Amino acid sequence: MTRSTTKRLTLSAMFLALGLLLPFLTGQIQTIGSMLSPMHIPVLLCGFVCGWPWGLAVGFITPLLRSLLFGMPPMVPIALAMAFELAAYGAIAGILYERLPKGLPYVYLALVVSMLLGRAVWGIASYIIFSLQRGAFTLPMFLAGAFTKAWPGIILHLVIIPPIVVALEKGKLIPVTD
Repeated sequence: MTRSTTKRLTLSAMFLALGLLLPFLTGQIQTIGSMLSPMHIPVLLCGFVCGWPWGLAVGFITPLLRSLLFGMPPMVPIALAMAFELAAYGAIAGILYERLPKGLPYVYLALVVSMLLGRAVWGIASYIIFSLQRGAFTLPMFLAGAFTKAWPGIILHLVIIPPIVVALEKGKLIPVTD
């Protein structure tokens, strides 16, 4: 295993641990947790810092493992749909960050695009899961879950993630290399 791979694995484990622990800041109150989306923060950072494969893996594993360990979020339909959403967040943030020029405007662009596409993936996954359970997942449900109820988390992510990524860039801590 190369030194770079070891670093990415170690950092990914740290981001996974943060994804499991940060939701405790919302006091296990599902409404506050879904508004602030604290689990999304380490997944997005993992994509930026470690790259898309690691962001995808951490994004997929985090909600499922948290559901198994702590019972929150409920596995079906929430954690399962979140697994696909967060996998998309981590992968898209990593791909765009790798391909776009460095700097604050491009970090924002990568973040916004990954959040929009991740929400679309969540909507598709939710639609499929609800359909398999013979339930309905409607456009108003999608809009409420992805945007209306989530706006505090969207603002939080836009405020804290780009400065962290830029600080890591300035400290020459990303990209993670040998």
